[in-house]
Amino acid sequence: MTGPRLAAGRARALGLPTRGTTNPNRLRRMDNWIAAVLGPVLRAATEPLVVDLGYGASPVTTVELLHRLRAVRADVRVVGIEIDRDRVSTAEPAACPPHLTFAHGGFELAGLRPVLVRAANVLRQYDEDAAARAWVTLQQRLAPGGVLVEGTCDELGRRAAWVGLDRHGPRSLTLACRVADLATPSELAARLPKALIHPNVPGRSVHALLRDLDDGWAAAAPLGAFGARQRWVAACRAVAQRWNADVRRARHGEITVPWSAVSPSPT
Repeated sequence: MTGPRLAAGRARALGLPTRGTTNPNRLRRMDNWIAAVLGPVLRAATEPLVVDLGYGASPVTTVELLHRLRAVRADVRVVGIEIDRDRVSTAEPAACPPHLTFAHGGFELAGLRPVLVRAANVLRQYDEDAAARAWVTLQQRLAPGGVLVEGTCDELGRRAAWVGLDRHGPRSLTLACRVADLATPSELAARLPKALIHPNVPGRSVHALLRDLDDGWAAAAPLGAFGARQRWVAACRAVAQRWNADVRRARHGEITVPWSAVSPSPT
């Protein structure tokens, strides 16, 4: 989206265009997590409707999302939504795969009630208050039992963070990375959601989580001889009990903690 960064209080109801930049496979980490962790939600849905919000100048990652989710449920329907009408017009010829369409819209999701929404690299341009309001708007559009996955990643998708939300609020924070490129886990702070960027200071929970991951990473340095993945898994396991973390996907470079553990409040 090419528009300027929003000043406080200037967010519009439908949102603003993103810069539009994307790359093939940029969102594969988020997609794989969605398929693995939220697969039961998709399989249980009466109507398996998924929205990819703000897919950008190219629909490539929307097409990839469809293919990855069809492995979970063959009749899944994906709708790519963009606030830029030109991007919708450009993407429409790409709607060749079955069950893939594109629509003009924003945070109101073009009137749809999806069971799953992926909003990747959409809210980065908003200030904290505007991003929080966008969360609420998106949550209200979810189908019963639906989930919103909102987060950001770098240009190549090697470092990412996302929040899982249902209609009642945020439920989890996931940090994900290509561990071979990682110097310290706290480098993932650059990808935190808006709600956690300013609280990432000493005395706050999210800062303590990243500090503990760094400590675990340092303690597991000898395992680096067997590869960065083994070192990352050990670091995640070292913090798992204190943070009630889900480390079952640690070998994929991920760790998930309950939102209550990092909610923006003093420790």
